[in-house]
Amino acid sequence: MTPAKIWTAYYTMIRAEFVRIIRIWSQTLLPPVVTTTLYFIVFGAFIGSQIAPIQGYTYMQFIVPGLIMMSVITSAYMNTVSTFYFAKWTKTLEEVLVSPTPNWVVILGYVSGGVLRGLIVGALVLIVSLFFTHLIIFNAVVLVSALVLTSVLFSLGGLINGVFAKGFDGISIVPTFVLTPLTYLGGVFYSVDALPEFWQTVSLGNPILYMVNAFRYGFLGISDINLWTCFGVLIGFTLLFLSIVIYLFKKGYGLKN
Repeated sequence: MTPAKIWTAYYTMIRAEFVRIIRIWSQTLLPPVVTTTLYFIVFGAFIGSQIAPIQGYTYMQFIVPGLIMMSVITSAYMNTVSTFYFAKWTKTLEEVLVSPTPNWVVILGYVSGGVLRGLIVGALVLIVSLFFTHLIIFNAVVLVSALVLTSVLFSLGGLINGVFAKGFDGISIVPTFVLTPLTYLGGVFYSVDALPEFWQTVSLGNPILYMVNAFRYGFLGISDINLWTCFGVLIGFTLLFLSIVIYLFKKGYGLKN
């Protein structure tokens, strides 16, 4: 395919994703905003008012970056896994795969859709957070880098889940039993430094901890983990997931079932 045709194929996929996200906004955008607003009210306003400042910031300010990241992770993941599996289920994926479109363009199209939804949801949650507290941006480069890399990582994760899913129940297992526990235990609502030494060590095995801390550093300039370590984990997992996705597409596993 010529570069012009490759661009047309990619643009078509990303435009379709954007239109779908906006058309069913009550399913794709509203739920995470409402859920996070409740977190702001319950944890930030009610409980947070009883908690001492953490590293010089109010509890509300401390949890905002984590809540934004939690919404981004869930939205990016669910967008890719649901879109990809629905394409498999309706057999429209087969039409894309038999077309001249290279596999990397197909992967890029689905991942871009997840990133797009993640960024939109993140922006909406950020706007809502401004009604509860004021925020500063300590380092915009770190903030944007952490946000985009995390969206890409979990979009790739959703794609892997979509490949292996055998039914609609299969696309909800990972978010329910893996993502949710890891997110709640990933330093969203607390500083890891406040945990006993044993649980601090255990928490280091949670990859979401590194993403939340990198994003929090971009906002507030504080992190429980060394920033370079955070980005090392982020980039490492992203490359790993990308390699898995490319391998699955190359082998055709689960793509035509």
